Amino acid sequence: MRKLATLITSFSPRASVRYRLLAMALLPMLVILPLLLAISIYRWNVRFDAVLTSKVHDDLTIARQYLGRIFENTEDYLVSSVNSALFQSIVQTPGYERGALSDYLKDIAQARGFDFLYIIADDGAVIASEYQMAAAPRWNWPVISSALEGRARTAIDVFQSMELAAISADLAKRAQIDIVATPGSAPTTRTQESRGLVLQSATPVSLPNGRKAALVGGMLLNQNLAFVDTINDLIYFGAGLPEGSRGTVTLFLDDVRISTNVRMFEGQRAIGTRVSAEVRDAVLDHGQTWLDGAFVVNDWYISAYEPIRDSYNRRVGMLYAGYLRQPFTAAKRGTVLEIALAFVVAVALTVPLFLTWAASIFRPLERMTTTISKVESGELGARTGPVDGRDEIEQVAVHLDRLLDQIHERDAQLRQWNQELNQRVEERTNKLLHANQQLEATTRQLIMSEKLAAIGEITAGVAHEINNPIAVMQGNLEIIRDMMGAKADEAKTEFRLIDEQMHRVSEIVTRLLQFAKPQEYAGFTDQYDPAVVVTDTLPLVQHLLNKTTISVETEYHASRLVSMNRTELQQVLVNLLVNAIHATSGGGCLTIRTFDRDEGRRRGVMIDVTDTGGGMTPDVMQRIFDPFFTTKRREGTGLGLSISQMLVTRQGGKISVESEPGKGTTFTVWLPAED
Repeated sequence: MRKLATLITSFSPRASVRYRLLAMALLPMLVILPLLLAISIYRWNVRFDAVLTSKVHDDLTIARQYLGRIFENTEDYLVSSVNSALFQSIVQTPGYERGALSDYLKDIAQARGFDFLYIIADDGAVIASEYQMAAAPRWNWPVISSALEGRARTAIDVFQSMELAAISADLAKRAQIDIVATPGSAPTTRTQESRGLVLQSATPVSLPNGRKAALVGGMLLNQNLAFVDTINDLIYFGAGLPEGSRGTVTLFLDDVRISTNVRMFEGQRAIGTRVSAEVRDAVLDHGQTWLDGAFVVNDWYISAYEPIRDSYNRRVGMLYAGYLRQPFTAAKRGTVLEIALAFVVAVALTVPLFLTWAASIFRPLERMTTTISKVESGELGARTGPVDGRDEIEQVAVHLDRLLDQIHERDAQLRQWNQELNQRVEERTNKLLHANQQLEATTRQLIMSEKLAAIGEITAGVAHEINNPIAVMQGNLEIIRDMMGAKADEAKTEFRLIDEQMHRVSEIVTRLLQFAKPQEYAGFTDQYDPAVVVTDTLPLVQHLLNKTTISVETEYHASRLVSMNRTELQQVLVNLLVNAIHATSGGGCLTIRTFDRDEGRRRGVMIDVTDTGGGMTPDVMQRIFDPFFTTKRREGTGLGLSISQMLVTRQGGKISVESEPGKGTTFTVWLPAED
């Protein structure tokens, strides 16, 4: 292991060959084999759990079959009792004595373990019973109705406390179970289970007078420990469960354990505890069979639950079979630890051998690495020389020395080629400078073309803005002069309207000329409040706003002055406003904000133009400032934003965009402020 640590410490980018060789030696043992072991252990664990689940399913099947066998035996026993010669002789004797019939029923009940046994007529009257009943029992059970119709039947039914008391007060008392609070069970306010889960069987009886009757027998399953112990012994006796595990069988009335061999404490059964809410929901509420681990009273069990249905086909309880999970978990954990220990031993025995073999390969490679390092540092005469052995590595060393000789010879050639290359680079540089000058000239032409396109777009609006005020002024002036004559004072309102319209025309024309003839204003910069430029620019796009339902909001928070050619900044703002209006043509809000903002140590001013339009996708945002790129199929040249970016960048500022489809777009212009 010390050798391994030394080799790992010596790894560096120049020693990547050593790393790869060592990885080739150790990868199968330290990576691939553990991975295969992990996959195998995982699949083994899954199959192991599947076997446990399959076993508990088989256990539940045996319990179900045994319960069904009890149904058949009980039913067959009652049928054979009715068909016996003794029973027939008692019943067929004219004026038979009820005492003799009751004694016969008592013998049958004791022999078979019935908690009650009686003969009931089709009118509900009890003809005979093994003992004196406290009251007339309920006789409209589906089991009894079937027997009265001539078909023997056996089922499990739930008897209320009063129904049990009608048969026997002792039976009602035996059915009472105190409910024990159980972790994980569904919330309940009940403290006692007074109902009884009864295995009830009935077979038809023919009376001498032709009346129909039924022989009815039943066994109370509440706290019937012999019943669950018999099933448990049948399933788990000698079943080969590991030491420490134990098999359990339980009968539930609703979600309460009424008969079980699950232990709460040593010697005390968990009668009265309840099943978990998860199992109750799956089995009782949804009628599913549960085959999985489950927390039973105070420990985890591999469990199988299935619903018990009464004669009305209602889910009234559950049949459970399972065994303690902890011994199997411990066995799996022990197996995994043994495999891991075996793997560690195998690694401890084989890795040193791998390292020894690797060291014999690394030594000549290190000599070659040292030679290469010397050559890289300028010692072109360094060579590896002969190495021990006649293997592939020795051939590589020989080839390396030959290559170094060739490199030394060609170094002179490369120096000569370098001079020629420098000359060619200088020639290409001059060509690029010339091409750059041509590009700048073309860019200036494109700027002028874009401005002319912008002027053309707003010309219609300017004409509209000029014609309307002139029409108003001329009309009002003619009316005043014709109708009022010398009484001009009475027409002060009309004169005021004329003055306002004239002022509006003058303002629009002046701003239009400033934008349309930048050559008269270009060549100088001035310091001014960005809010003033925004205010002067809005009328230039007012004609486009008038065609829409877009509302314009302005927020001026900047306190600093910017220094930029006024018409160039107006051109930038017109481009941004026109784009925003087109993006929000369906109606919305256009917001213009100015505020102070520092970029690093540079003081500056931000101008935000925000619209509530459709926004842009990331692909469009990446190309929005490219020349000739446009999203308007038949409108625009695709140069507006590109020129705007150039004008702002040339001033030392920057322009950026933020957008999201469906949420609008914000263009931000940052310009340096004057100190």
